[in-house]
Amino acid sequence: MIPLMIDLAARRVVIFGGGAVGARKAAFFSGEARVTVISRSFLPALLSPGIERIEVECASMDESALESLIGDAFLVVAATSDPDLNDRIGRAARSAGALFNNADGEAGDVLVPSVIRGERYLLAISTGGASPAIPRFLREHLEAAFPHLDAMIGVQARLREDVKECVGSQEERQRILRAVLRDPEAWSWLSEGEERAYQRIWERYISGKDTPY
Repeated sequence: MIPLMIDLAARRVVIFGGGAVGARKAAFFSGEARVTVISRSFLPALLSPGIERIEVECASMDESALESLIGDAFLVVAATSDPDLNDRIGRAARSAGALFNNADGEAGDVLVPSVIRGERYLLAISTGGASPAIPRFLREHLEAAFPHLDAMIGVQARLREDVKECVGSQEERQRILRAVLRDPEAWSWLSEGEERAYQRIWERYISGKDTPY
């Protein structure tokens, strides 16, 4: 498997299972896609107006009937407590031409990662189900080690554009950007605010005492 960032706007995600696992999957996709949850019952977390619900008992359905429920879905998630049903949902999803994620049963062709999200970054981490604790550990480590990561991304994006006006060599521009990232003081300046940190970084790496203004 390879990691991808996919725009799910206007695409349909169908989740089978209205329990805790289905609710977690729905929370992951809702707001980014059209989410439909199919189940015989639903946890309160799934009663959001933004989630379509289809109340039906799927256990006795054959793959043809399951495929009709899948319809035009881009991605199907099997999150029921029955691995055999999940596997049948997977076969129906493939027949319908949809991608498939299986919470319990035969492996599907999509893994839903743990996500670390800031205002300016998105990191997806997966251990293939081997260690659910690892993504949380990495998130906590990242937040502790780089509390101003969002601000540094903003500084880097701005600096990348500004140095084009005064540094002719692309190699030198890249050297400056890397040097800023390796500079502990540059990271500490971010606690004073993004604008003040940017001014100090510019003075150190570009203009001595002059600012870019």
